[in-house]
This record gives sequence, C-alpha cells and structure tokens, in this order.
Amino acid sequence: MTESWRDFLSAWEDFHGEVDEYRELGDGRVLVFVRFRGRGKTSGLDLGHTRAQGAHLFRIRDGKVMALVLYLDSERALADLGLKE
Repeated sequence: MTESWRDFLSAWEDFHGEVDEYRELGDGRVLVFVRFRGRGKTSGLDLGHTRAQGAHLFRIRDGKVMALVLYLDSERALADLGLKE
C-alpha cells in the first residue's frame, strides 16, 4: 500500500486534500468530504480547477481507526453507503 500511494503522489506537485465536511454515520463510521488540490507534474492539470471532490470513510472503535476507505468521487461514496442525496 505504501508503494502504491508513493507512486500516486509522485505524479503530483503539492497534492493534498482540504476537508469540507465531517458526517457521523453511526456504528463508529465517519464520512469526511474532501476537495483535492494539486498539479500534475506531466500534464499540468490543476485539480483546483476541476473541483475534484472525494470522501474518506473511517471506521473507528475504541478511539482507533480500524478501517479506511478512500473515494476519489464523493457521489460514489454516497451511493455505496446508500446516502445518495
């Protein structure tokens, strides 16, 4: 996992996410909506202009993260969780 994440990040300049919203779903689940920022090193694509939004689903037990699911598309996260707005 570390190697895959490192490969993904190496394609970007200053890739990061900014939190838009935290949503408690119950059963120790928290959905965090994020906006992605960064510029592609090769393509020059600026994610800030694409309004790229994702979500991270945390499963928490006893104050520890037990699982993390990363979604690059927040609509997909909502659909997978049966929360489509």
